[in-house]
Amino acid sequence: MSRPAAMTSSFSRVCPCPKDLDPLRMPEHVAIIMDGNGRWAKARGLPRVMGHRAGVEALKTTLRCCSSWGISALTVYAFSTENWSRPGEEVNFLMTLFERVLQRELETLQQEQVRIRFLGDLEALPTRLQDLISKSAQLTADNTGINFNVCTNYGGRRELVLAAQRLAEKSVQGDLDPALIDENVFASELFTANEADPDLLIRTSGERRISNFLLWQLAYAEIHVTDILWPDFDSYALAQALLDYQSRRRRFGGLDSNRSNQEELNF
Repeated sequence: MSRPAAMTSSFSRVCPCPKDLDPLRMPEHVAIIMDGNGRWAKARGLPRVMGHRAGVEALKTTLRCCSSWGISALTVYAFSTENWSRPGEEVNFLMTLFERVLQRELETLQQEQVRIRFLGDLEALPTRLQDLISKSAQLTADNTGINFNVCTNYGGRRELVLAAQRLAEKSVQGDLDPALIDENVFASELFTANEADPDLLIRTSGERRISNFLLWQLAYAEIHVTDILWPDFDSYALAQALLDYQSRRRRFGGLDSNRSNQEELNF
């Protein structure tokens, strides 16, 4: 598969699907841990914030390609609950960057029928950003294109604790019989309620951990790790991740339907 020429960052441009990919075997939902912005900047002798700026362009390319290639949902890890421990200057820059990018791209997202949601403890974010997030979610709520979930001030353990607390409150109030709590009921209290679980997790920068991201939802996801730093993640890198996904046999704990039970049991 040859590497395509660099493409512009305008989301509205079409991203042709590589011939190597089977359009009928695309994952429905892709999740991405966007890692490596700081290292990308350091390698170029630039401030860390420049890595975050470049990362926005990579995200726009990825969203455009996922939308063009028939992927129904994209969930990205934008800012974790642990990221507050970074230098104040960097955190402030990120909050301002979120706001400016959302203001700039909202009209285009609406035109492209993208449905955007921000998942996490949003009350801790700056007020102006909270207002813009609310406006964006409301404006795009009825759109029929790709679901774009941006995990902001998100932590997987925190999400599970909040879900458990809400279920406990309902039980104490007599609105829910604890015996009726099953996986579906529990999932309905998560930030990702009504969203299919990710089929594929992509992590950039070579790190081999999920970093408190979608702990419940990634139970059966295929995992693709690439050494590419996030700002360099382009349509070619995305296609490689999808080709890796399409090469997998997804058994969900069972046996491969294309092989006999005896073959599976031979060690």
